[in-house]
Amino acid sequence: MFKVGIITASDKGSVGAREDKSGEIITEIIENRGYIVSSKIIVPDEKETIYNEIINMVDNLQVDLVLTTGGTGFSERDVTPEATIKACDRMANGIAEAIRYYSLSITPRAMLSRGVSGIRNKTLIINLPGSPKAVKEALDYILDSVHHGLEILTGKDSECAR
Repeated sequence: MFKVGIITASDKGSVGAREDKSGEIITEIIENRGYIVSSKIIVPDEKETIYNEIINMVDNLQVDLVLTTGGTGFSERDVTPEATIKACDRMANGIAEAIRYYSLSITPRAMLSRGVSGIRNKTLIINLPGSPKAVKEALDYILDSVHHGLEILTGKDSECAR
């Protein structure tokens, strides 16, 4: 099965002032689907810190999937997309677009998400929303297709057509 790294970007969470509910929801959903959580960390909303953790998970820990939560909004400190773009060799725009598309059917505020998705080496990197409810909704919506994408990236499958 696929190895997953989870990064929560949260200034308050990184110093223990806020519980990491979104990270816990990601862990629960991912493990229930048979994935292995290889690494999980809470970091402050700092572009270089987020970038370095993505690089560590991909290049050193060799996870197949990096899921981030938090830091995708309009706040000056929301820099997860910028860190992700810096880490990626190629973008996988359809995943972030699908998350926004689905989320817009729930709330018009979904249009305020700046989340991105991309690929570094053979690892898929996806920015998820920061709210626990939105994280669950997004993962439930994309995970089957993401699984197939991971099979293709890792060479376990070569067909994209149905």
